[in-house]
Amino acid sequence: MNSSENDIPYSFEVTATAAELHETHADLCPDERSGVSVSVAGRLMLRRVQGRICFGTLDDASGRRIQLFATQTDTNEYRSFARLSVGDWVGAAGEVIKTRRGELSVEVSTWHLLAEARRPFPDKWHGLADIDARYRRRYVDLWVSPESRLRLQTRSRMISSMRRLLEEKGFIEVETPMLHPIAGGAAARPFVTHHNSLNCDFYLRVAPELYLKRLVVGGLSKVFEIGRVFRNEGLSPRHSPEFTMLELYQAYADYRDIMELTESLISEVALASVGTTEVIAGDQILNLAPPWRRVGMEEVVAEVTGCELTADLDAAEARRTAAKLGVEVEAGSSAGQVLSEVYERVVEGTLLGPVFVCDFPVEVSPLARRHRSRAGLVERFEAVAAGRELANAFSELTDPDEQRGRFAFQGQSAGQDECEPATIDEDYLSALEYGLPPTGGLGIGIDRLTMLLCATESIRDVIAFPTLRPTPAEEGEPAEQRQATCS
Repeated sequence: MNSSENDIPYSFEVTATAAELHETHADLCPDERSGVSVSVAGRLMLRRVQGRICFGTLDDASGRRIQLFATQTDTNEYRSFARLSVGDWVGAAGEVIKTRRGELSVEVSTWHLLAEARRPFPDKWHGLADIDARYRRRYVDLWVSPESRLRLQTRSRMISSMRRLLEEKGFIEVETPMLHPIAGGAAARPFVTHHNSLNCDFYLRVAPELYLKRLVVGGLSKVFEIGRVFRNEGLSPRHSPEFTMLELYQAYADYRDIMELTESLISEVALASVGTTEVIAGDQILNLAPPWRRVGMEEVVAEVTGCELTADLDAAEARRTAAKLGVEVEAGSSAGQVLSEVYERVVEGTLLGPVFVCDFPVEVSPLARRHRSRAGLVERFEAVAAGRELANAFSELTDPDEQRGRFAFQGQSAGQDECEPATIDEDYLSALEYGLPPTGGLGIGIDRLTMLLCATESIRDVIAFPTLRPTPAEEGEPAEQRQATCS
């Protein structure tokens, strides 16, 4: 069917969704009429013609589908209805009935074509060659793969409940800059952009941390932000160059308080978004209900590897231990750096959790406060579930002099390859000199938490439009050189 824009109505009144019809007319018997007229709209996903009767399956994204039942005698423009294509958007009005075979239906009296699907609409996609196409053409994937739509709906419920729960705990939501004059807040390679009017370079933020702590200095004792961050690094099933984070800061709290907040927040968000604290992790069930286990990094490394690695170990001995475990470390690495490498490469992926891995080496934690009783460590934890880091948190470093030294060490250790440019944020240090009270901070990866709750292994599945390599057509190559997909 070919339609012109003049044939398409400017609006269509919908009085019921498919889900609502199934709920309100669940008791309707086969071959019974309800006496209730409704108007529905959605995409036609199936169509079959049987002589003077045409059946269509309408999907309106409410979570259920409804059958359209059209007859030659009672449906206006029946022949045109019978020629509709799979994928067309249709609005239909008529009485709610249940057919002789027990299928809840709308008996169509009038209908309108709302949008024509001019490209063939698949009923299902399969095979490795189409995985890339599903991400590129998410607008099609959402219709032919209901699980994709469910993941995005779960993500929405999750973020909504997270906001509500934090506001109930007295946090206020803020927005901080995405364009930073200095790339700071995390050891990651930034994206660089240029501001024409100011004639200077800016960096897409790798973390909102330093601005949020400025607000705590300014007297906002409980703040949070949910927003995008950008890291110009690799792509993998667990990593995306742009992703979403929750970051929050609470004055007068330490990392122990933040542990309690984290396990409470994540378990309540799970209940609100998927209805349970039990989630599937591979072939195992993981329960997010508190309390979660707390274990030191040194202890859990010893448990998993059988090797004693501590932050105060002789550095050469620590490097030899790492070599025995098959972990390559840079020459000159300290014992703390070796401990962190062994944990990340050998231990973290084995932890089902949920578990708080606590007390990290100071060398890898430039923004965390020194441990109150253990030399060489800081008060930092990572929350791990299903072998993945979900959250990172500190008792925040508040001393401006020590923070300056940490920044300098970070720049010397990372160099230009890891963190460009290795520049000290003088304004943040100035803020600390006005006084940052004892503060606990937390960052939760929204994408990874959604992956956990949706039991999926790829971060691309929980991002509406994940970052992909441009296809030749998107790069502007001639049409004859275009390919269907580009890995």
